[in-house]
Amino acid sequence: MILKWFLAYLATGLFFGAMDAVWLRFAGPALYRPALGDLLAEKFRVGPAVAFYFIYIAALTWFAVIPGLLMSQNAANHGVPLAVMNGALLGFAAYATYDLTNQATLKRWPMEVTLIDLAWGAAASGLAAGLAVLALSRLGLLAPAAGAVGGAG
Repeated sequence: MILKWFLAYLATGLFFGAMDAVWLRFAGPALYRPALGDLLAEKFRVGPAVAFYFIYIAALTWFAVIPGLLMSQNAANHGVPLAVMNGALLGFAAYATYDLTNQATLKRWPMEVTLIDLAWGAAASGLAAGLAVLALSRLGLLAPAAGAVGGAG
């Protein structure tokens, strides 16, 4: 079970990390830098970013990917829509926490940044969770353990 959880975490991290890297590469100079300007740190801080990804990927795996994998064990690939929905809801809530807190506490936080972030958080999280479930199920990593209820024995 721990190996399956680790593989799910790894797959989720690869999909989410790849998408977020592309997003930040283009959205940073095109959206965030013009909209936030002097609110942004002059130098990127690796520590908080690593902590975010470690924590967020764990939450996305636990709340979206694992339920999707469990459902897919019983009905092939039916867990993908569940993972997408749970991932999108988690992404929306997590990104809303960040952006709406900034709107509540900072002198200036643009509404367009909040709206774009909410859409991105939901889309990227849902897609990453769905892709992780799909990839792991296609690789045959969901077979129930021998003797498990409903297992092939």
